[in-house]
Amino acid sequence: MAIRAVLWDVDDTLFDYTTADRSGMRAHLVAERLLDGYGSVEEALAHWRRITDAQWARFSAGEASFEGQRRDRVRVFLGRPELTDAEADAWFERYLRHYEAAWALFPDVLPVLDALAADYRHAVLSNSSVHVQERKLRVLGVRDRFEAVLCAAELGVSKPAPEAFHAACEALELAPHEVAYVGDHPEIDALGAAEAGLLSVWIDRGGVHTGGTGDTGGAVARRIASLAELPAALRADTRFGAPSTFG
Repeated sequence: MAIRAVLWDVDDTLFDYTTADRSGMRAHLVAERLLDGYGSVEEALAHWRRITDAQWARFSAGEASFEGQRRDRVRVFLGRPELTDAEADAWFERYLRHYEAAWALFPDVLPVLDALAADYRHAVLSNSSVHVQERKLRVLGVRDRFEAVLCAAELGVSKPAPEAFHAACEALELAPHEVAYVGDHPEIDALGAAEAGLLSVWIDRGGVHTGGTGDTGGAVARRIASLAELPAALRADTRFGAPSTFG
């Protein structure tokens, strides 16, 4: 049951989304003269992320389009439900320019991609859109490292649904047990991939790293604190009979 391919999440796995979001939002709020309405950038960001999570849940449930959830994020954040689609799009585009200026890969990304290049195929599975993630990967200089980029907006199903992971495996023409998934979110990525039958690797940069494997209701995930640990995690497939320390 050797692993033949690695599927990657993008945001906060390959790409330092949290830092870019913080820097970009601060620059955007200053430019829009909105920062004074909040006690701090962190307060504004927390508000933006709560709205983002709520609108993304609507998109994942099929209640809003990808573009629609973006527009509604702007309307709710500004408290201006009357904004037209064009006005909301323009505001979001101005935010994107500040956000994209702060884009960067995590420093452990290129070394691990180099280390794994000869032994594994690579692809992306993201809860975003192909347009967004293709552009991001090109700007970051790593698009050519992945043979395919698959995203929820085009697949019509999002992580943690098993169908999202299985669609990516089908695109690679591999069985789930031949594929590893690397992502940062413990439920959406780690649990979702494990329950779909993939080798699940949770990159937990910001948490309390205990290492080892863990059992999530019969589905095993391996937790790592740095992508430098990934080659060893791929060699140590612990899905079957692993001890339970994840949770």
